[in-house]
Amino acid sequence: MLHKTRGIALSYIRYRESSIIAKIYTEAFGIQTYIVNGVRSSKSKTNRIAFFQPLTLLDMVVYHKRKEDSIHRISEIKCYAPFFTIPYDVTKSGLALFMTEMLGKTLREEENNEPLFHFIEQSVLYLDEAETGFENFHIQFLVQLAHYLGFGVETVHDLESELKANHYPHLPDAQEHQVTEQMLENGYGLSVALDRTRRANILEKMIFFYKIHMEGLGEIKSLDVLREVLR
Repeated sequence: MLHKTRGIALSYIRYRESSIIAKIYTEAFGIQTYIVNGVRSSKSKTNRIAFFQPLTLLDMVVYHKRKEDSIHRISEIKCYAPFFTIPYDVTKSGLALFMTEMLGKTLREEENNEPLFHFIEQSVLYLDEAETGFENFHIQFLVQLAHYLGFGVETVHDLESELKANHYPHLPDAQEHQVTEQMLENGYGLSVALDRTRRANILEKMIFFYKIHMEGLGEIKSLDVLREVLR
């Protein structure tokens, strides 16, 4: 049966000679896997592989036979909001890579969740459109995403109490404590004076917080990229 849905591309792997298997977070069906034939063929007249680059915002017509099926097919696809800066800005590309990895590890529901989809969509659009003040975007993204995943905290006291109860080794200094509090209380665009070491410490704290609630989160490989692009 054919369905219309919007989607956010997360990742893909090569499959056979010219196909891919793509992971996409959809508005109608949650996280889904699609096989796409012929996108890597030299005979392809269009660059369809570009649709599956991380965080690309997609309009799709998809073919789902049964809910029990683990892999589905795409009938039609197009990008509804082309990026202006993310692919061309090294810092934004690094932030997007981290965002994509975290989404790939935390989005597990195969059912619709429109508030979560809209939050991710608006976060992607914010990052692409932001001219300044996005150096803490990845931390603020994790703070807000936690609420949609069901384990967000309201205050820095609640966060640090939970970290302490789970034997987190690093104690925040006064500035880290204050900045974390500001991030919990504000949305994107918060501009705070934060050096590289303290930003890394706060991010490490948030990832540990996620590991408390998300079993099997594992190593976050994109952290190495963030260390290079965020000075």
